[in-house]
Amino acid sequence: QVQLVESGGGLVQAGGSLRLSCAASGLTFSTYAMGWFRQAPGKEREIVAALNWNGDITYYADSVKGRFTISRVNAKNTVYLQMDSLKPEDTAVYYCAADKSLVTMKVRYRDVEVWGQGTLVTVSS
Repeated sequence: QVQLVESGGGLVQAGGSLRLSCAASGLTFSTYAMGWFRQAPGKEREIVAALNWNGDITYYADSVKGRFTISRVNAKNTVYLQMDSLKPEDTAVYYCAADKSLVTMKVRYRDVEVWGQGTLVTVSS
């Protein structure tokens, strides 16, 4: 079956770094746009970053621009999120997502085709 499995979350101090990974299976990975979303307690899920099938088009939320980098390796069916200069407000459950459309990823997240189970990132002050 189609599956996205995130890893790499954890506890880090403010200013630190983490790298999240998302391994995909059961789908033709190179035909999907991929994205990272996050949801903090009591808040709506929001997009963090996304990229198209070959990675030459990327999108970042304003809150993470210059600090986070999304990338993918199609040969490994994996997408990454490098998070640097982390802030306490980055604390959330981070979800990997897959959809045929990068536009859907950006503007209609409720319609995204595939979601991972999430990984918790906690940034302490």
